[in-house]
Amino acid sequence: MLRTPPDEALVAGRWRRGSGAATQTSDPATGLPLATVHAVTADEVAEAARAGALAAADPRWRDLLPHQRARLLHRVAALIEEDAEHLAALQTADTGKALTETRALVASAAATFRYTAAALETAEDALTPSRGAYVTMSVHEPIGVVGAINPWNSPVASDAQKLAPALAAGNAVLLKPAEWTPLVSLALGRIVAAALEESGLPPALLSVLPGPGRVVGDAIVRDPHVGKVAFTGGTTTGRSLARAAAEKLMPVSLELGGKSPTVVLADADVEQALAGVMFGVFSSSGQSCVAGSRLFVARPLYDDFVGELVARVRKLRVGPGTDPDTQVAPLVHPTHRDHVAGYVDLAREEGARVLCGGGAPDGPAYADGAYYLPTVLDGLPGDARTCQEEIFGPVLVALPFDDEEDLVRQANESVYGLACGIWTRDHRAAWRIARRVDAGTVWINTYKQFSIATPFGGMKASGLGREKGRDGIRAYQRQKSLYWGTATAPLPWAG
Repeated sequence: MLRTPPDEALVAGRWRRGSGAATQTSDPATGLPLATVHAVTADEVAEAARAGALAAADPRWRDLLPHQRARLLHRVAALIEEDAEHLAALQTADTGKALTETRALVASAAATFRYTAAALETAEDALTPSRGAYVTMSVHEPIGVVGAINPWNSPVASDAQKLAPALAAGNAVLLKPAEWTPLVSLALGRIVAAALEESGLPPALLSVLPGPGRVVGDAIVRDPHVGKVAFTGGTTTGRSLARAAAEKLMPVSLELGGKSPTVVLADADVEQALAGVMFGVFSSSGQSCVAGSRLFVARPLYDDFVGELVARVRKLRVGPGTDPDTQVAPLVHPTHRDHVAGYVDLAREEGARVLCGGGAPDGPAYADGAYYLPTVLDGLPGDARTCQEEIFGPVLVALPFDDEEDLVRQANESVYGLACGIWTRDHRAAWRIARRVDAGTVWINTYKQFSIATPFGGMKASGLGREKGRDGIRAYQRQKSLYWGTATAPLPWAG
């Protein structure tokens, strides 16, 4: 039987029921209720922030050497691995994702803590070149309290990508999970809290604060104790957050939306490209910021490639995330399924041809779940809303291109710049296109492969800043310069 967390938030180091409104979370595959979660209030966010500031300044934490903080991260990784199957099952129940995917996400979370621990132990400050009678150093210090606000599509991995470097940097963290999918974040919070307790560290170093973004997220961003916010989510919310942060002159990192192009050149390995295009947009049921949702195919190859693609998409297995044969699981919530369906209806109004999908699957097995068929559209101009706006579901728009100039122009005619995929045997063409397309990440003859060691982020309306990589810890720190005078005589001006 699935163990759901108690109806408790972690506020200022103590588990207790939030004082805000109750929300019932449901299984997207069945519509059945999973758990009730009470949101925290703005006052409880303020309490958590005050306690976090005290915890960050506590000598038990403040004076830990990097290798000692790294032990905490290693312990969290070990505890995640010990509870991996439960965390994966909980995320499948809460988000609808296939178990194969949630198991990989849990493993990724553990690996993130381990990598960050290693990066922390080997991080170096700099002795900078002197230009006078002094020695100069550049050092990094914690910000203090940071906010981490995450979306509903991959919570355990997204949480780890913020928690691990923020703790490694010496901060306290206020983690706000998505309102629809708080359960795995609360479970991860219990793991981190247990590691803090084992280590004799201040418990208020982590608070997990469920609730709606307009209340909890806004309170985190505006709290005077919070010195940075890292946000993953929609571009509209990200802009609003950035405006609030600007009033405080507070740094933010924003990983926002995408409408990523995936490109098939005329010389591509067709089998490899077909598999990659399908995986790039229909895995995770299309609920991925990097989903390759705009397909550009060289015109001589277009009809044959899209025809074969549609034939294969029709055979994708739609079902619950608990079924090992499922390839396309339900969407996270009926409201979001209706949002996706609304975009396909809009595409029809814009003149699109629906080549496959275009609705919910038939049959009693799907009746109570938030299912939507994988959908391929074509016949639209590149400036159609369906080609420009993020749908965040299993919907692919196919467009032809004539040559490299036409391709780059079309690919870059987007407010977004998160990711891109290129399928070709020509390494020179791959290099040219990869450098010309506006995207923070470009995959060549692969797609949606990630490494915690490689920085990730977007351009344009896809965000600011980077996560992951060795510099991921530095993103949660302030840089300070130190000058050590070496002259024995007084400064000449004073004499």
